[in-house]
Amino acid sequence: MPTVVGVYGVSGCGKTFLLDQLKQTMDLDLFSFCDGSEMIGNFLPGGLQEFQGMKEEEQLMYRQRAIDAIGSGALTSKKVGIVAGHAMLWSEEEEKALPVYTQNDLNVFTHILYVDVPSDIVAQRRLDDPGKGRPVLTATQLDDWKKEEKSLLQRLSREHGILLSTLQHPIQLGKVTTLLDNFRIYCRHYNLSLAKEELRQGLKVDGRIVLAMDADKTLAAEDTGMLFWSAASKKWPSVAAEDTLTTLFGGPLGYSYTAFRQAALLYEEIANDQDFEEMCQVVASQVSMYPDIISLLHFMAEQDHVDIVIITSGLGRVWEKVLESEGLSEAVTLIGGGRISVAFVITAAVKAQLVDYMRSHRERYIWAFGDSPLDVPMLQKADRAVVIVGDELTRSRTMDAALKTAVTDHGLRAFQVVLPSTALPRPGLRVARLTERSFIFDILDHQWPNAGPQLVTATDTSATKLLATPMRNSAVAGPELREAHRRAGHHLATTYVADILGLEQPEIQHVLGRETRGYQLRHEKKTTIVALMRGGEPMAFGVNDAFPHAMFVHAKDPQDVKMHHLEGQLTLILVDSVINTGKSIVEFIGYIRNHIYATIHIVVVAGVVQAKCVTGDDGGSLIRQLTSFARVHIVALRLSETSFVGSRQTDTGNRLFNTTHLA
Repeated sequence: MPTVVGVYGVSGCGKTFLLDQLKQTMDLDLFSFCDGSEMIGNFLPGGLQEFQGMKEEEQLMYRQRAIDAIGSGALTSKKVGIVAGHAMLWSEEEEKALPVYTQNDLNVFTHILYVDVPSDIVAQRRLDDPGKGRPVLTATQLDDWKKEEKSLLQRLSREHGILLSTLQHPIQLGKVTTLLDNFRIYCRHYNLSLAKEELRQGLKVDGRIVLAMDADKTLAAEDTGMLFWSAASKKWPSVAAEDTLTTLFGGPLGYSYTAFRQAALLYEEIANDQDFEEMCQVVASQVSMYPDIISLLHFMAEQDHVDIVIITSGLGRVWEKVLESEGLSEAVTLIGGGRISVAFVITAAVKAQLVDYMRSHRERYIWAFGDSPLDVPMLQKADRAVVIVGDELTRSRTMDAALKTAVTDHGLRAFQVVLPSTALPRPGLRVARLTERSFIFDILDHQWPNAGPQLVTATDTSATKLLATPMRNSAVAGPELREAHRRAGHHLATTYVADILGLEQPEIQHVLGRETRGYQLRHEKKTTIVALMRGGEPMAFGVNDAFPHAMFVHAKDPQDVKMHHLEGQLTLILVDSVINTGKSIVEFIGYIRNHIYATIHIVVVAGVVQAKCVTGDDGGSLIRQLTSFARVHIVALRLSETSFVGSRQTDTGNRLFNTTHLA
């Protein structure tokens, strides 16, 4: 089918002038231009004057002949036809605009550009050009005409699969030529080839396993498209509607390729590049990824044989910003839609084809994650399928039926992960937790990573020498020693732990009364500090001073750490005053990773670590015992060659609480 673009707008908006500009700019070997009225006139000896004197039925016939000729010409020449025409014309008799389009127009046009110029400007142009014989219309009448015509074209274009884009005044010629070039080369095959190339470039050479994930309502509860149009309707109420996407996808086009192309055009026309970028930032700031997803992605990002690919029909630019804020942008290949300038759109079929491409042509084992019927084809193509199930009020209402069909008719076997855990699961699917060790073990093909902890020490710094002196001084005990440990904990937290975990910038009130941004630990409210009792408590209080929004828990034994202490959290900070053999730390980490939360980032903070337990060659060293646990950091104020087997007088716990006489 040839590409034929109709250029519409009220009489006097500048359609003919635009075509003349395009003729001088575009490659005439690729594009042909014509005025619909002139084409009609060419069929009649008396030209347009004869046409205007005809009855309505005769005019309809010549309009149909003209558009058919244009379509045939585009097919024969293999050029893109660009036609200036009318969907409606003003009737002086009825004092309103009446439709003049034909069914043949709807059969021939593949795209429509609507030239939208303010009515007062159009009214003046019509007055300044009396030779055209146009009736004198007020700006109000022209507004009514435009409103009716735009509404008509939106309905007709969606009913007939025609892409519609509005050109806002002032018309930017470069933007129009970009659109026309896009219309010329674009098709489903080209769209898929672009998405495949983007994917190919992002995959690791040595990757064997791929996590292929949807984004909206899978990585987070939010729908970025809905958020965008909600924000746009507030910023630009005259041109943006909050229900833009609901109306589009709920209409005749459904969730088709054409519908997603239309969505891309809507994003293109609503804002210039700068405004679009700013709006994407606003939307990204409203998106909160599920903690379990964040933890999973960070864990998998450290595995050399695992690729993380996010394939989203939503706004790719928003998700770029969200992933960047979570420190994941370098670890993830993002294939997402957005504006026409993004180059491709992501449909349900494209998701499935990309998964099939990774399996068939790149020989990857695919774990697919999705939440809606749009993801079901992708889930079916994957080796393993995971359905993300959100809150009942916001999750897809049609997914239960889609899953039932996929399971019953197509043999889909899938897990479901309920996020948040308080939501009700969907019927018929086994429930799994992303934070379970067995689930992670499954993803990694039963090959648990041997990463081991990363050690950070401050032994030789001047700050450490000053902070450690009262901690080592036998004359210091009780409250004074507890305060020394507290200061050491605060120092380690602000100087080292903050660098490991990163910072975020919350809004704060400046002392001068204006809004500004400060700094706090990244995901501070999703951090749990566990004081290993009793010696770790004072130092843990110092860590808590640095991170005041973190949860604080006391634990003597690993079993004191409960599921509710870590559920929904992203970071665990274990604090002890002294690590001698490392036995307690190994027990805590092993219990938490094996029984509660397999992927949580663990940071161990200690005042003193016995050097042999982190640098020794014996199999019982702390480092060796933790080799099977990734995402573990150990932060120590200092390493010591001394073995800390506490006695009555030297035991740190007794010194901290003045109980040496009870030991």
